[in-house]
Amino acid sequence: MTRHCTARVLFCVILVAISEAVAGQIRYSIPEEMQKGSSVGNIAKDLGLDVEQLSDSAVRIVSRGRTQYFALNFKSGHLYITERIDREEICGGMEMCLLNCEVIAQAKMKLFPVEVEITDINDNAPSFLSEEFDLKISETAAPGSRFSVRQAEDPDMGLNSIQSYQLSSNRHFLLDVETRSDGIKCAELVLEKSLDREEQAVHKLILTATDGGDPVRSGTAQIRVIVLDSNDNAPVFSQPVYRMSIWENVPEGSPVVTVKATDPDEGVNKEVKYSFQKITDKASQMFHLDPKTGEITVVGKLDFEEAALYEIEVQAHDGGGLFDRSKIVIVVRDVNDNVPEIALRSLISSIPENSPPGTVIALLNVQDPDSGENGEVTCSTLGNLPFQLKKPFENYYSLVTDRALDREHVAAYNITVTATDNGTPPLSTAITIPLRILDTNDNCPLFDKTSYAGYVTENNPRGVSVFSLRASDPDWGENARITYSINEGNRSEVPLSSSISVNSKTGALYALRSFDYEQFREIRFQVQAQDGGSPPLSSNVSVTLFILDQNDNSPHILHPSFPTDGSTGVELAPRSSEPGYLVTKVVAVDADSGQNAWLSYQLLKATEPGLFSVGLHSGEIRTARSFVDKDALKQSLVVLVKDNGQPPLSATATVTVVVADSISEILSDLSSLSAPADSQSSLTLYLVIAVASVSCLFFTFILVLLALRLRRWRNSQLFDSSSVTFSGFPVSQFVGIDGVRAFLHSYSHEGSLTTNSRKSQFNFPKSNYSNTLTSQQTCEIKDPILVTGELNISNGDQTSLQVS
Repeated sequence: MTRHCTARVLFCVILVAISEAVAGQIRYSIPEEMQKGSSVGNIAKDLGLDVEQLSDSAVRIVSRGRTQYFALNFKSGHLYITERIDREEICGGMEMCLLNCEVIAQAKMKLFPVEVEITDINDNAPSFLSEEFDLKISETAAPGSRFSVRQAEDPDMGLNSIQSYQLSSNRHFLLDVETRSDGIKCAELVLEKSLDREEQAVHKLILTATDGGDPVRSGTAQIRVIVLDSNDNAPVFSQPVYRMSIWENVPEGSPVVTVKATDPDEGVNKEVKYSFQKITDKASQMFHLDPKTGEITVVGKLDFEEAALYEIEVQAHDGGGLFDRSKIVIVVRDVNDNVPEIALRSLISSIPENSPPGTVIALLNVQDPDSGENGEVTCSTLGNLPFQLKKPFENYYSLVTDRALDREHVAAYNITVTATDNGTPPLSTAITIPLRILDTNDNCPLFDKTSYAGYVTENNPRGVSVFSLRASDPDWGENARITYSINEGNRSEVPLSSSISVNSKTGALYALRSFDYEQFREIRFQVQAQDGGSPPLSSNVSVTLFILDQNDNSPHILHPSFPTDGSTGVELAPRSSEPGYLVTKVVAVDADSGQNAWLSYQLLKATEPGLFSVGLHSGEIRTARSFVDKDALKQSLVVLVKDNGQPPLSATATVTVVVADSISEILSDLSSLSAPADSQSSLTLYLVIAVASVSCLFFTFILVLLALRLRRWRNSQLFDSSSVTFSGFPVSQFVGIDGVRAFLHSYSHEGSLTTNSRKSQFNFPKSNYSNTLTSQQTCEIKDPILVTGELNISNGDQTSLQVS
């Protein structure tokens, strides 16, 4: 039998039928009870998939239901069995048994529905509810009477189900087999010869049920025919079929229906008892029949999703062995007791922000085990998000983008998908799908101002920071990394790179050289901000750097100017001038600007104070009073011109005014006019006298010191005159006073005196040292024979003394 079964399985596998439905669905057909690992079909070839690219991350097999019966061999591309498949367990009495699964190509985001038809094999033998049962028949039963017997059950389908009944040989009964409209074969005993209780009270018969499978399977039951005394009325049900419908959520113990049969007999023959004649194991766990009252109650937990219909055959028999049968049909009505289930078949966790509308993000499978409106599910997304759900297949939804995304607006989404059924009340479930938006370089850097203006004071130190500018980029990472640079453009003048620089990271501007307000007062240029994207984006901003003035220029006298043509450059004032007479005007300019160039004039010195006045802001020299005879013919005026800077700078102008009534008088007196005495000449004279005095004192000190040392030396020679010799000097130079003078005359000392210095220096010429001072050339005043003096000489000149 095993070899026949194996051969049948192999034959069915070879004859697998592959058909493609209108919607692109692939169907295979395999027999039940195939071994684990058996091939169902080459799914890769049938779907046009590349076997070399198959992997668990590229292709997924998803089966409906809790048990996964199939898997994909990634090496061969075959669909194979992973669990035992029992057609009767999966589909029960359904004529067509289909297992559904989906093949999901992750890269293409495509779904291929696959149906596998499970064909029946003869793996179940016919069986009776009990191996032995009693059949009570009255001895008065006439030949030809029919008696129903218990039917055998075979969960297989078609030819593999029960095809015939056989009865063991006997003298009294024949077996009559009839086929009902639903195809089920029913067996009845036909009394062929009258019974005689006194002759034989019990008859034992063997009833055999046989199916049509290959190999043939059969089951037997023993019928004990008990011959009873006469009972001429059988019970009769009130209706041949009882139809009831109940909700699946009824509590245990709830009544379903009460069957009723009547018997006109009397006594024991009238007592009717009820029993299930034909009931499945599942129904026997759900319902209970009271044998006395005929009431059927619920004893188990009904579930519409497991069984929606129960058909039970009930029998009523009296005490005399007569009976009647009725059929009970119980329809279980669905209650919305199951929430929709959402399964995430495929998911993309991140997409670029420039993804086009319609980009698939996730593939969802939605199931609801309920039926009718309770099983109709609608999916939706919460909030006004840029996503929508599309339904490419039944029970499948794809989550796609429906408009452009902007990472700078929203960088990540938590998309909540809600599945709601149409039951009353509706039930729903939800899942949250996280999605991260990847940045693209779609924003150029933007400065925080439309233009910038900076200020720097002239004469600034090199490298000083002028000011900073800043640009921002809402992108992320390298796309937001900003680099600053100066855009020189088409500049004909000095390049900006020698004057201004910018920090490429911070945007700080630095001055590379010292600016001069008098040369130029502003610098205009552009700064470019460029991000690090690919391709990079940039923007420019105009920058104006204003140079601020410092008071670094003294006033410049334009008039009167120092004469260069030999003229005296004097101004004429008639003796008859009235007070307020305009003599001349001092004209000066200042290269600075603003208040640094505001000039004021002041009469600093005059030969005759009070004779002339100077306009504070005009520089006009006017007579303050009338001239008198004692006024000098030549008047010297010193005018101070001062600006308004901080600190103020100034210059002086000397104006010589000649008091005369006519031109001839001027010409006669020109020979007596001389240049104005220099105020500094007397000071120089005093300094020369001071230096000469100090030099004389110093010279005297040197003479005294040398005389003392010569005397000490001479005394030492007196003690040892025979041993005293002078190397390098003639003896005649040291004889008498004349010898001392000759010695002093042979040395020349040069002294240098410097104003505002506390050090003086004496140089001893090398050529006059003879042979005694060869190692000493120049020395500062550190020796006792040198003196230190402090001279304050205002003209800054250096005076040299020659002492001999």
